[in-house]
Amino acid sequence: MMKQMLLIVICLVAYITLNAHAADAAKGEKLSQTCLGCHGAPGLRNPGPVYNIPMIGGQHPQYITSALQAYRSKQRSHGTMQAQASNLSDENIADIAAFFSAMSGDSNAKAVNATLARQGEAKSAVCAACHGAIGDGDNSAYPKLAGQYESYLTQALKDYRSGDRQNPIMAGFAGTLSIGDIEALAAWFASHEGALSAPHSKIFK
Repeated sequence: MMKQMLLIVICLVAYITLNAHAADAAKGEKLSQTCLGCHGAPGLRNPGPVYNIPMIGGQHPQYITSALQAYRSKQRSHGTMQAQASNLSDENIADIAAFFSAMSGDSNAKAVNATLARQGEAKSAVCAACHGAIGDGDNSAYPKLAGQYESYLTQALKDYRSGDRQNPIMAGFAGTLSIGDIEALAAWFASHEGALSAPHSKIFK
């Protein structure tokens, strides 16, 4: 009986492996033309609530995938992103994530209130376990934060705190934060140079 069960498991793993989608960044580029209208314009701001549209060039592919899936399932509250993601298949999402993650470019440290950033540093230890000490962690399940727009980081934490973004880990963490804490953490991570960019691909030109 155990041998039969083991054989079934092996067959299932083999089936999943053989049928797994190999992400194609070139296909992702074609699918991403609409995305680039917003994410490809450095400093472009979301109309309401107002914040800088995030840099996603160089972001971890696994995180981009999970973010798009969350918009598709409406676990994240943003009408435009929900509409963009609604017709994407898992394969489409994997291809788009491959395209954006392959981009090169370094984000510059953002000018922030130094006092506020120091306050954020004092509160950032719990963030470091997943995101890295300055937000440049290499765990693909969690986004890079270093050098990201301060206003975007602030809004993201507010959304986790309010439930507009549904993630049990982040909801539990953000639920303990005051607005001052959120602004301090956003300033801290924005104040560092990182590997993010407003999309600029040297690979597919």
